[in-house]
Amino acid sequence: MTGFARSSASGAGWTWEVRSVNGRGLDVRCRLPAGLDHLEAQIRGLVGKHATRGNVTVTLTLNAAETGQRPRLNQAALDDILEIARDLQSKIDVAAPRLDGLLALRGVLDFGEGADLPKDADLLASLTDVLVTFGRARAEEGRDIERAMTGHLDEIDSLTRDAATCAGAQPAAIKARLEAQLAELLGGQPPVPAERLGAEVALLATRADVREELDRLAAHLKAARALFRDGGAIGRKLEFLSQEFNREANTLCSKSADIELTRLGLALKASIDRLREQAANIE
Repeated sequence: MTGFARSSASGAGWTWEVRSVNGRGLDVRCRLPAGLDHLEAQIRGLVGKHATRGNVTVTLTLNAAETGQRPRLNQAALDDILEIARDLQSKIDVAAPRLDGLLALRGVLDFGEGADLPKDADLLASLTDVLVTFGRARAEEGRDIERAMTGHLDEIDSLTRDAATCAGAQPAAIKARLEAQLAELLGGQPPVPAERLGAEVALLATRADVREELDRLAAHLKAARALFRDGGAIGRKLEFLSQEFNREANTLCSKSADIELTRLGLALKASIDRLREQAANIE
C-alpha cells in the first residue's frame, strides 16, 4: 500500500519523512545523517508496528541552523575522492566533479563535530508521531481499496450464480448437440438406440459437470468475505484465495459444453484478475 507522512516541527532541528509503495513483504530503507546509523534497527522495529507489507523509506534530515551544528570538512575523505576523480579523468573523457556534488557525497561534510546530535529518544519519539499519521494515510487508502474489492466479490458472486443456472442446462444441450451430430453422420441410416444415446449423454454430462467448481467458488467467496469482516493483515490470504478462484474458473471454462457458460467463465476470470491485482496492494 502507498502512504506518506512528513513532520517538520519548528525549532526541532530535524524533519522525518516516511513514504511507502506496494511490496510483497515489508522492506524498510533508512536514509539517516552520518552519526545516526545506529538508529536503523529501532526504526525498523517502529515501522513494523504500523505496517506488515510495502517498501517503506524513512528519511531523516537535520537542520544544522536550528540544531547549532557546524559542518566540518573531512579533508582526508575529500583528498581521496579527488585522487580517484583525477585517475578516472586520465583514463576516460569525463568532466571535472562539481563542487556541490563533492560536498553532497557522504562523509565529505561531517555535522557531528562542534555540537551534539539530537538525542536518540527525542528523534524516535517524533518518528512515532509521524508513523501514526502514516498509518492513518494507509488506512484511508485501504478503505477505498476494500470498497473496490467488495465490488469485485459481488460481481464474482453474481457470475457464479448465473453459471450455476447455465450448468443445469448442460445435459440437455449435450444431448441435442450429440443427436444433431449423429443425424448428420448417419444420414438415412437407422438411428442409434435411445439407451445407447442416453448412456453417451450421461458420460459426457459427467465429464462436463462443473457443480464441484461452482461449489468451491462459493466457498472461496464466503472465506474472502470472512477475511474482510475479521480485519487485520489479510493481503497475502486474499492473494492465495485469488489463485484458488482462478483455478476453479479455468477448470469451469475447460469443462464447459455451452457457449453462455464459457462466456460467464471468461467474465469470472476477468473479475478474479481485478481482485488479485487489488489484493497485491493491501496490507
